[in-house]
This record gives sequence, C-alpha cells and structure tokens, in this order.
Amino acid sequence: MKAGTPVHRMLRWSLGLIAGAVLTTTNAAFAQQAPAPVTRVLITNARVFDGQHEKLADGMSVLVEGNKITKMAKSIAAPAGATVIDAKGRVLMPGLIDAHWHTMFNFWPVSKVMNSDFGLLSIAASKAAGDTLLRGFTTVRDVGGNSFPVARATDAGMISGPRVYPSGPYISQTSGHGDFRGPNDVPENPGTPLDYMQRVGHTLIADGKPDVIKRTREILRMGATQIKAMAGGGVSSLYDPLDVTEYTFEEMKAICDVAKTWNTYVAIHANTDEAIRLWVEAGAKSVEHGMFMQDDTAKLMAKNNVWWCMQPMDISGEDAFKFESPISTAKYVECVAGLDKAVAAAKRNMVKIAFGSDLLFDPALTAKQGKFLSKMKKWFTPYEALKMATHDNAELVKLCGPRDPYPGKLGVVEEGALADLILVDGNPLENLDLVADPAKNFVVIMKDGKIYKNTMK
Repeated sequence: MKAGTPVHRMLRWSLGLIAGAVLTTTNAAFAQQAPAPVTRVLITNARVFDGQHEKLADGMSVLVEGNKITKMAKSIAAPAGATVIDAKGRVLMPGLIDAHWHTMFNFWPVSKVMNSDFGLLSIAASKAAGDTLLRGFTTVRDVGGNSFPVARATDAGMISGPRVYPSGPYISQTSGHGDFRGPNDVPENPGTPLDYMQRVGHTLIADGKPDVIKRTREILRMGATQIKAMAGGGVSSLYDPLDVTEYTFEEMKAICDVAKTWNTYVAIHANTDEAIRLWVEAGAKSVEHGMFMQDDTAKLMAKNNVWWCMQPMDISGEDAFKFESPISTAKYVECVAGLDKAVAAAKRNMVKIAFGSDLLFDPALTAKQGKFLSKMKKWFTPYEALKMATHDNAELVKLCGPRDPYPGKLGVVEEGALADLILVDGNPLENLDLVADPAKNFVVIMKDGKIYKNTMK
C-alpha cells in the first residue's frame, strides 16, 4: 500500500483512533486505581478508656488517619479537612468484640434458618450485620456457619458490618452437635449426597482420623481463621445428650494437629468436664460454653494457656433462650444451672476468660446483644467486663496468627491501633448498663476509621 493514498490515510486515522482509545482507557484504569485521599477524624476533650487500664485518661484528643489511630495527646491541632468531634467529656472506648457469634444464625428462628435457601439467608445476614455494628460490636469471632460471603462483602465495602473472624463450617461427628440431618437420614448410604447444611458450608460431618483430617483441611482452604469443633453434647441439637463426649482422642488430636500445621487453633463446643479435659489434652485452645467445668480441668486450662469463652445466660425471665423443642429447653436449663460454679472455678484458677453472647435463632434476644454484656456484672466489675469485651477478646481472636485477615491491634485505644472507637454518653466503667442501650448511649461508632454513627450536635 502506497503512503498518502486514501486507503493508507484511512488506516492511519483508524489506528490512531484505536491507540487513543486504548490510552484513554489505560489512563482511566490508572485513575481508578489511584489511592483514595486519607480521611482524618479528630476527637477532642474525651475521657479515654484504653481497653487495658481502669483509670480513665481525662481531657484527651485522639487523631484518626485512614483506619488507624495516629496520635493521642492532651491537645492536637486539627489537620486540614479533618472532621472534628468535641466529646465534651464523654468516655471514648474501643469497639466491642463478641468472641462467640453466629453471623448466619442470629436473626431468624431455627426452623426458618434450616429451610431457607443460602442466597436469601446471606441477604438477611448482611442486613443483620449492619445492626450488629450499630450495637457497637465492631469485631466478631464467628464460631460456626458459612459467614464467608458476608465477611468478604463487608471487607469490600459492599455492606456495613463488623469485621469477621470466620470459622466456617463446624466439624462434627455423626450424631454430634453439628449433625442437622433429619431423624430418618441414618444409616447413611454410601455415595449419598451431602445434606443441605453441609452442601452450603454451615457444617461438615466427619468420622475417623482420615476423614477429620481431610475436612479440617477443607475448612482451612475455605478461609477459616480458626477451626470450630463439636466436642460434646449441645442444647439446640436433638441427637446428642449433654453428657456425650464427641470424637475419640485420636480424632480430636488429628483435628488439632491439622490446625497447628496451619499456625492457627481449635475452638471447641463443650460443656462436660470430661470432654473439655480430653480436648485440652489433644491441643484445643478455646473452650466455648464449658458450663460443667471443674477445678482440676480449670487448672489444666490455665496451665496450657487455654481460653474459656463464657456466655452470661439466664434460666428464666424475658432474657432466657427459648427453643422450639422441649428437649432443647431441658438441656438449656441444665447447662445454665452450672454456670455460677464454672465461673468460680475459672476465676480461682486464673483461666483466661473471654466474653461471647452466642445469641442465635431468636431475633428479640439478638437485639439485646449489649444487654448480655451488661449481665457480666453478676460475676465481674464493669472494668473487668469491658476489658474482657475489648482488649482480652482481641487477644483471643488474634490466636489465629498468620491466618489473621486484619493485621493490626484491636481492642485498645492507643497510637498505631486500628481505629475502632465508641463514644459513650456516660461512664460505662461506673455503669455497665449503659452498653445495654447502644441506640441511646453510643453517640459515635467508628470501625476501621469510618464513622457509622454520629449523633453529636
């Protein structure tokens, strides 16, 4: 083709147009990738509970840049463009952490959860996650259920909610606390497809050492930050009496060994003293519930740096858990009756104690998440309870080591920590009941440097 011909000129013009379009598209792509400007929030004139020390630091200013606390001092000059909040002497504290939460199960009755498709359940869970955040819980350790989509949507900014440390599916033996199959689904036929709760990743049933090793690795592959194993009889399950110890020692140890190879840990659902002891000897690092824990087992837990995540439950009254089955109701009453003795044993033996609510299958109770934290005053001072729900719970969730999706300090108000903050109208170290009504008493709620609530005038 000769230069200068009409065809040649048309070809040059077309190539130039294409090149310009490519360059424009490329520039637009780079523009989209440019980092967003760092947001700055300055909170002044606050009384700070740092999550660790009982004495408040008066007259403090706290500067948040991006998602971290960058400066704390008596006086800080407001950077250009910063949002300034005058606390007017109110108490600034870390965001709350619920160390035993079920993202997928806390907002509907059990029959509705069990019979809803996973898409609808995830949408409902996403909405409920926003409610959890507005109760002041900026972080949760999810101890069972396929919360991965909700966690990822939250991290991507698609929805509002607390950061989630997900366990993914419970691992359970046949007839264990995570076996949700119907009464006529056993004996299982070889080659039978997984039931719905297993197919969508809420639970996985595994029996025998090879099977539990495989399933534990699958759960970690899904993105679990820690493993949740069903170690003993439970309340909401119908086929495992409370006295049952679930899994043999060889199976227990196999699950714990796999978690250890991934540099994380196993949290166990257990109530009986025998089940707790066996699993602690097998290598578990967090005991959930533990209602029948005795002194010798508490000593063993303390010796092995094993956490006890307790739930402050009532036997009667409007805050008692309600169940659709009388079998579950009877087991619940038996469990809660042992709680006072378990607390005493844990305190005597200096067991590391965490707070978790375990609110599930009852929307009315879920709305009282903060009230359940206030119930800790039965056994602990307001300071002890708040330290537990902030600094101490952060230490527990961080046991997942390199599996931690949120590097950075949680549960404290200090320079360099992730900016999860609550401004309280009143002093919760004097009146723990303030946390029971977050709608009224939490005037500012911040997670990861972003303000989700601000009712300060």
